[in-house]
Amino acid sequence: MSDEVPHVSDDAGQIARSPGHQPALTGCPWHDVNEMLQAAGLRPTRQRMALGWLLFGKGARHLTAEMLYEEATLAKVPVSLATVYNTLNQLTDAGLLRQVSVDGTKTYFDTNVTAHHHFYLENNHELVDIPDPHLVLSKMPDIPEGYEIARIDMVVRLRKKR
Repeated sequence: MSDEVPHVSDDAGQIARSPGHQPALTGCPWHDVNEMLQAAGLRPTRQRMALGWLLFGKGARHLTAEMLYEEATLAKVPVSLATVYNTLNQLTDAGLLRQVSVDGTKTYFDTNVTAHHHFYLENNHELVDIPDPHLVLSKMPDIPEGYEIARIDMVVRLRKKR
């Protein structure tokens, strides 16, 4: 299979390939999304393929469901916001995305699933990876009996100086 740019036609939502065009995205070729979904045990439906290509085709990034829905709409991918949410949750459950909550009101989906922390830029509502891989907590809290730490998510909130 080639690395041609997939696009969704306006008629009946069929995904087609545009021969001869270079990918506008700089990461994951179309066939890699198919392999990624299958390796995670997910059926590569047209909607999952199209959303996966939008998600993973631009490298490591942080998106809300609304941001992905807007990208899908601009790319003429015929999906509802509910389908976007369902797909993001399925990809998260399969380990392909990492969910990061900010304030309990905004949820970002991170394509970088390695252990890392984030800055949240309050002024522009943007989530950014903290580049220091050596950042550590100096003391862990006591864990209640019968529980174990699944993961630690640190979000450092930043705002412009006044």
